[in-house]
Amino acid sequence: MLKAYNKNIIVAGTDEAGRGCLAGPVTAAAVILPKRFKNNILNDSKVLSLKKRNNLRDEIQSKSLCYSVTHIFMEEIDEINILNASIKAMQVCIEKLSTKPEHIIVDGNRFYPFNDIPHECIVKGDGKFLSIAAVSVLAKTYRDAYMEEIHEEFPMYNWKKNKGYPTKEHREAIKEHGITKYHRKSFKLLPDQLKFAF
Repeated sequence: MLKAYNKNIIVAGTDEAGRGCLAGPVTAAAVILPKRFKNNILNDSKVLSLKKRNNLRDEIQSKSLCYSVTHIFMEEIDEINILNASIKAMQVCIEKLSTKPEHIIVDGNRFYPFNDIPHECIVKGDGKFLSIAAVSVLAKTYRDAYMEEIHEEFPMYNWKKNKGYPTKEHREAIKEHGITKYHRKSFKLLPDQLKFAF
């Protein structure tokens, strides 16, 4: 069972989803959970079933003190790079929280100081602390929903299944059909980096 980071201060957890994708936004979430929040199922979103993630999203949203979700889209990712886009998405989420946190915990190993609020980066934090696990669920479910939506526009890439990640099927579709407005042009979209006509 995951634990709270510190019940004596107001802690916001933050995480992102979609950093390694070839298409679609990078999506971040931030949350402040109540001190007495408990959940035996909540864990890193990657180890949860779709049904559990969706049920947990509803519970997190209804029981959290506050939460927010932010997409940073392809054009900005290409402009500022994926690391900066990921951190910006997390910081925008924290800025949007209705309660100002006294401390920020971040999944992973990179973050930039934000508004003089102390922060700690925690590798694999989504498998250790409740608030990071909660934001991993929010970020993933919101991003997956967005990818399923744009799948309808370009079904040949099968984004409803691969969610924009570099699967063999996704790369084959890029090879056959070229790229779309949803692809990140700064990423190596194919191993041999074919040239595309824009």
